[in-house]
Amino acid sequence: MLSSVFSATVSGVDGLRVIVETDVSGGLPCLEIVGMPAASVKEAKHRVRSAIRNSGFSIPSRRITVNLAPAGLHKAGTQLDLAMAVSLLVASRQLPHTTICNYGFLGELALDGTIRPVPGVLAMVLALYESGHEGAVIPVDNQGEVAFLKGFDIRVASNLAQVAAFVKGQASLPAAVAPSAKRNATSGSVVYEQIRGQRAAKRALEIAAAGEHSILLVGPPGAGKSLLAKALPEIMPDLSHEESVTVTKIHSVAGLLPKGSGLLTRRPFRSPHHTVTPAAMVGGGAIPKPGEITLAHRGVLFLDELPEFSVQVINALRQPLEDGVVNITRKGGTYRFPCRVLLVAAMNLCPCGHWGSDWQFCQCTPHQRRQYVSKVNGPLLDRIDIFMPVRRVEIEELAREPNGESAQLVKQRVEQARNLQRKRLEGTGLVSNAEMGPKQLSTLLSISASGRRLLLDAYNRMGLSTRAYYRIMKVAATIADLDGSSRIEEVHVAEALSYRQRVLE
Repeated sequence: MLSSVFSATVSGVDGLRVIVETDVSGGLPCLEIVGMPAASVKEAKHRVRSAIRNSGFSIPSRRITVNLAPAGLHKAGTQLDLAMAVSLLVASRQLPHTTICNYGFLGELALDGTIRPVPGVLAMVLALYESGHEGAVIPVDNQGEVAFLKGFDIRVASNLAQVAAFVKGQASLPAAVAPSAKRNATSGSVVYEQIRGQRAAKRALEIAAAGEHSILLVGPPGAGKSLLAKALPEIMPDLSHEESVTVTKIHSVAGLLPKGSGLLTRRPFRSPHHTVTPAAMVGGGAIPKPGEITLAHRGVLFLDELPEFSVQVINALRQPLEDGVVNITRKGGTYRFPCRVLLVAAMNLCPCGHWGSDWQFCQCTPHQRRQYVSKVNGPLLDRIDIFMPVRRVEIEELAREPNGESAQLVKQRVEQARNLQRKRLEGTGLVSNAEMGPKQLSTLLSISASGRRLLLDAYNRMGLSTRAYYRIMKVAATIADLDGSSRIEEVHVAEALSYRQRVLE
């Protein structure tokens, strides 16, 4: 007998529907899986056999062929276990087919029939939802990430016996339940208002958060560069629903979603070590997985000690930072990973870190300093919007009680600026000033005559590249948005130009 049961797999960060076809026919007893299965899928036959036997069913002593369609799509992971078990039981007439014809089944099977959680459930359930299915059966521990879906019947199960009773119509499976808000909450890493001094750096961070502009912090060790970077998510707006779904899907595929977590609402913060490889940074592998830049999508990617990263890693970042997407081609196809990030980089000016410091003498030679800074090449620096020197805070400021603005107040200003940008960019598919191209800059922005003269003068006097010219315009637009101005004035351009100062000399 032949049966077809629906499931799904992951390609990049997107889910794809899979049809699990099982045929039980005459011949020597065996269980063969075809349809480009990876090793983890081929091994499922052992898990499926044991799970079926230990759940009170039997394996027919006949030739069993399981085809995973579409056969030309590479399948990996253990999420197909449950669908294969159900399909085999239907094909061997131990379960009816009527109840499950429009449901998808996802989950890894333990040898005793227990259903274990799998990564990427959100992406796969969305694939089933968009394919017009009625619902899905998933592991209990994965229910939080998909419970927000409306109009889609998501059921959770703990073991194969429960699923069999559901298919027979003898019992109902509980519906997916969203986790409590308290359980889903995450706390910030740093209290923004506790950072002493650094008014100029805080202003630069506010502009960066308001327009999603990349920023480079330059200064000696202990000046507070890392602290400032880690405080940045506190003043960034919470994720929109659409962004939340995408970010949660990425972290689910990567297996980084906390157990029982629902949709992520805080923007991610990723800080890879400088020994990271290019594949780990932008994604890769035989079956490509998201890299650090994708895991930071719609959040902050912090590169501390930027010159210590390999040249290969720095060069690999250039195209993704510009396009907001990573395309990785393998023989199985092309994988697309979103990576629209706010890049925050920090560095010293020499190997010892004390060049330019007013409290400790630098022992590096001029050649060593030039060689160290040259690791950060021009094309990457051209993609930085804001350059900010960070000085050591004086002891008097450290001893004072914090008297700066609260993170909530700054966040409100940032959100107001973002709202102006969303209205301006409505219908373009863009959400922030940093994403605008030359076309949007020329048609959507208004700049005063004096502001334009100042910008053109700076272009010639400072020897700016075309890319740097447009980036200054974007930063000036964000400063105007923070001021609530309908056009870019000369004062906004002047402040934007101040963030292009030569901090690496």
